[in-house]
Amino acid sequence: MEDMKYILVSGGVISGVGKGVITSSIGTLLKSIGLTVTAIKVDPYLNIDAGTFSPYEHGEVFVLDDGGEVDLDLGNYERFMDVTLHRDNNITTGKIYQHVIEKERRGDYLGKTVQVVPHVTDAIQDWVERVAQIAVGKDNSRPDVCVIELGGTIGDIEGMPFIEAFRQFQFRVGPQNFSNIHVSLVPQPNSTGEQKTKPTQHSVRQLRGLGLTPDLIVCRSQLPIAEYVRTKISNFCHVKPDQVVAVHDVASIYRVPLLLEQQSVLKFLVKRLSIPIATPRTPHYLYKWKNLADRFDAPQSEVQVVLVGKYTKLEDSYISVIKALRHAALTTRNRLVLQRVEADDLEDECYKNTPTKYHEAWKIVCGANGMIVPGGFGSRGTEGKILAAKYARERKIPYLGVCLGMQIAVIEFARNVLGWKDGNSTEFNPSTTHPMIIEMPEHNPGQMGGTMRLGKRKTLFKTKKESVLWKLYGRKDFVEERHRHRYEVNPDYVKDLEAQGMRFVGHSTDGQRMEIMELQDHPYYVAVQCHPEYLTRPMSPSPPYLGLILASCNRLQNFIARGCQLSPRASYDYGSDSEELLDDEVTQALGSQPQSDAVIDTA
Repeated sequence: MEDMKYILVSGGVISGVGKGVITSSIGTLLKSIGLTVTAIKVDPYLNIDAGTFSPYEHGEVFVLDDGGEVDLDLGNYERFMDVTLHRDNNITTGKIYQHVIEKERRGDYLGKTVQVVPHVTDAIQDWVERVAQIAVGKDNSRPDVCVIELGGTIGDIEGMPFIEAFRQFQFRVGPQNFSNIHVSLVPQPNSTGEQKTKPTQHSVRQLRGLGLTPDLIVCRSQLPIAEYVRTKISNFCHVKPDQVVAVHDVASIYRVPLLLEQQSVLKFLVKRLSIPIATPRTPHYLYKWKNLADRFDAPQSEVQVVLVGKYTKLEDSYISVIKALRHAALTTRNRLVLQRVEADDLEDECYKNTPTKYHEAWKIVCGANGMIVPGGFGSRGTEGKILAAKYARERKIPYLGVCLGMQIAVIEFARNVLGWKDGNSTEFNPSTTHPMIIEMPEHNPGQMGGTMRLGKRKTLFKTKKESVLWKLYGRKDFVEERHRHRYEVNPDYVKDLEAQGMRFVGHSTDGQRMEIMELQDHPYYVAVQCHPEYLTRPMSPSPPYLGLILASCNRLQNFIARGCQLSPRASYDYGSDSEELLDDEVTQALGSQPQSDAVIDTA
């Protein structure tokens, strides 16, 4: 296939309607027939990137291999489609305007008046075309399809330049290479119990008035939409009934690709974009996805994990951490029961002011099978995290510390094992006499954006035979994980810590930075300076998170004794009958496609 195919996913009525999951699911379907798929997220805000956002603004900041700090939707794309994206796969208004202004300062516009149209809109189109060509798969091949999610909702004033750019873009690349999917909400007010189509009608009318005509209208609803609702949307939005796709709330997002496939979305896109395929059958990949969704619905047992953090009021603040825990739980056939506790609710100050909240928080901590302390910035809640880490260490509760969670474990150990009661991080107490955590020398405190230690970094295993993580990572000499931090363990105190049983089994390539910590004589007390959750996949969980779940179920030692191999029944390949049934379903959904010289290998 020579021409790049573009699919624009827009949204209407409200933000947060599910465009990211729809975008990821479409990419998953296209990948299932052998296509190489990339994805772009357009964020109309003026920030250059997501790096300086509070988690309460847009959820977590997702970090890529190249150090790009991007919107969390790119994490969804990577997890669903198993690709490696780049910082330029996240377009912001800030990036576009910065690019245009830099060109103007260089004199690239030859003295012309620089305007939104055509200069900004041209820059957007050029950016999309350039990024769509960049390899994102393991084979480094050029993508066949680029799925673009347009952030915000149709009608937002900040999104207008992008709408205009894509209106022009459909003619630049040709209508046979461009398709628009519009995601809209079909509300069902409790007062009437009737599903309302008017918001979708208005949203589509506004979209068409701006020059984009949707090929598919994805209707998000709480319950499956009735057939008369589908017909009504078809009549008033100028599409055929089979171009109205119903996506109601389901038990897990892993059902969404299958829900789209059942409504022949893949068949429609193959025909609409003239994608040449050979035998219209699904490979093993989509069957595994069905098995994943089934496993989520029917766990064999459950595991309770407590997350002690400072942004717990918004689940998206820790979305990659939660996904990593869930992937590990699914692999072990467990239902994850995750309870989030605000760290400052564990502190003495909370006991003085609101004792009920204090006791409720500690009741959750005490009732958990395992504990995780994720990354974060700032001093609020740190004392509560230290108390939680102390509880997990002393009571032999499986513990995973990530980034700040590792620093917390070191501070707690220094205070309560080494006896250095004022042990702290210079981030929280610059005048401490025992600075266990210090600022990295290369960090630039004068500028916040993009100045941390970011992106994929190599960690060498110093201690192998006795290291749990070395075994969980497949007994490799080194691992590569993504990082996002400004502070590190003070190397001056490493010998003191290791003398008391805290082992730093993983170091940076120069041997100066402590990357992985494990505690002796504990079922699982592990901490990492990296963020392994950024590389988790639904069918390939992150090893540190898998270790936490296994230890929380008292199955870690048996797993290690088996050479860290899952039983056949734990594999997503298990069950050939269902695979044959799904192959038949997808073959029927795709129908017969014309042969072509440009054939995509679906083997």
